Amino acid sequence: MMDNKDLEAEIHPLKNEDKKSQENLGTLPKNEGNSKSKPVPSRLSRCRTVAFFLSLFICLFVVFVLSFIIPCPDRPSSQGTWKLDYSNAVTYDFLALGDVNKDKIQDVLFLYKNTNSSDNLTRSCADEGFSTPCAFVAAVSGANGSVLWERPVAQDVALIKCAMPQMPDNEVSSACILVGRSGSFIAVSFFTGETLWSHPSNFSGNASILSPLLQVSDIDGDDTPDLLILAQEGQEVSGAIYSGSTGYQIGHRGGLGVDGDGVALLHVTRTGAQYILLPCASSLCGFSVKGLYERITGRDGHFKEDPYWENMLNHSTHRRLLHSPAAVRYLMNVPGKGGQDLLLVTSEACMLLDGQDLEPRWTLGETQVLRKPVLGHYKPDTLAVAIENGTGSDRQILLLDLSTGSVLWSLPLPSLPGGPPSTSLMTADHRSAFFFWGLHDLVSANEMDPQDVQHSLYMFHPTVPSILLELANVSANIVAFDAVLFEPSRHAAYVLLTGPASSDAPGLVSVTKHKVGDLVPGSRVIRLGEGSSDSDQAVRDRFSRLRYRSEV
Repeated sequence: MMDNKDLEAEIHPLKNEDKKSQENLGTLPKNEGNSKSKPVPSRLSRCRTVAFFLSLFICLFVVFVLSFIIPCPDRPSSQGTWKLDYSNAVTYDFLALGDVNKDKIQDVLFLYKNTNSSDNLTRSCADEGFSTPCAFVAAVSGANGSVLWERPVAQDVALIKCAMPQMPDNEVSSACILVGRSGSFIAVSFFTGETLWSHPSNFSGNASILSPLLQVSDIDGDDTPDLLILAQEGQEVSGAIYSGSTGYQIGHRGGLGVDGDGVALLHVTRTGAQYILLPCASSLCGFSVKGLYERITGRDGHFKEDPYWENMLNHSTHRRLLHSPAAVRYLMNVPGKGGQDLLLVTSEACMLLDGQDLEPRWTLGETQVLRKPVLGHYKPDTLAVAIENGTGSDRQILLLDLSTGSVLWSLPLPSLPGGPPSTSLMTADHRSAFFFWGLHDLVSANEMDPQDVQHSLYMFHPTVPSILLELANVSANIVAFDAVLFEPSRHAAYVLLTGPASSDAPGLVSVTKHKVGDLVPGSRVIRLGEGSSDSDQAVRDRFSRLRYRSEV
């Protein structure tokens, strides 16, 4: 018979082997046992460990420095409201906007006429060789209303055009060009106000400078658009082209053979040809830039002519392209199918013309439009045009679909004489907020003294067509007005330029900025009819939530 030890070994062989192994392990040399139980780490493993902890330390150090030691750059704060006053001055119907001091907030440029500049600058009319009073250009910070720069530029100003910065390294492409009534022609830096060039304009004292100052494609090969100035002397309109980079005249003056008497427009046909368009009594007159260039220089240029347009002009008298049944008041380039179309406003009708063959796409008759129309969006990404039909107590605001001419929205909105024009701002939903000046409460206005009647600013958005917000009331004489997106997607504001109604009676000139979002909570809700059951506060909250976007 087996003894107990043999029996246990047979039943639990693994246990028995394990026991022997432990016994044998105890008999091994001490150094040998330690080397097998604790393997020595390799040199490569140690290097990897050191590299890991060193990288971790560097990352934590960088995060600490960026978060706690190096301060974040301060974002420029933009005040919701500011005002700048000039005493004993007059002003011009001109406002331009752009980032002058490069703080990503739009700044304001305007013109005024005074004996001296503001108190913080010392450049006077005499410093530039002008008698007093003279015309100043001023650039004001859109953030807080402080004067960035200002300087006397002319005895009096006939035309001004400020080119927004397009090429940061090209100072000339970012300039304000001014034509003085006394024949001066000057370009000043958009950013500093310093003179880039100055020349006489070579127009006689009897010539009437026509607006606006037109830009044509580069002629002299300096990568800067050149300038076209039109002037009327007697019944003849003549044109002169100047280098945009130096101001020197290219060639000599040349007559256009037309007797235009309104605002000129530079139109580009479907073939890329440039034409100067002018209202001529009850007609639309035209002249090719190529023809003018050849006439004033005596040589061929790189400009194009459109065969279709040349055929129309050759078969007309006095360069007339289109006969109108009434006087032409406004002419605008508008986006069309494959190019520019023309929006033509006469004293009796408003019509959209095909930009190539000048055939009417639609006509809205029996109108009396005395103001330049304003483009905007009533439906998402669909252009609409706002027109002011009639004047005084008969004035009516019409929003038309630009492609069809159908009326999308209308509102009787009486106005005061000399009221500012309408404008629009694109909102984040691809529509537009429209801003109109007028007098919604006509009965109360008629009962007031005319000197006490105030211009009222109204805001409209197509998502609530039965609601109008009255944002502000202004009793001063409004010279210029615009609604502006001062910061992308941040806040919209309007800029108001007020001053004396006559240039012969100097007085207080003021430039004011008001943030639209700050005016909405205190605005008056006007209900135009049934369609909105929301409370007044709910309506204000809805307008306060509007977000704005830049035009593409």
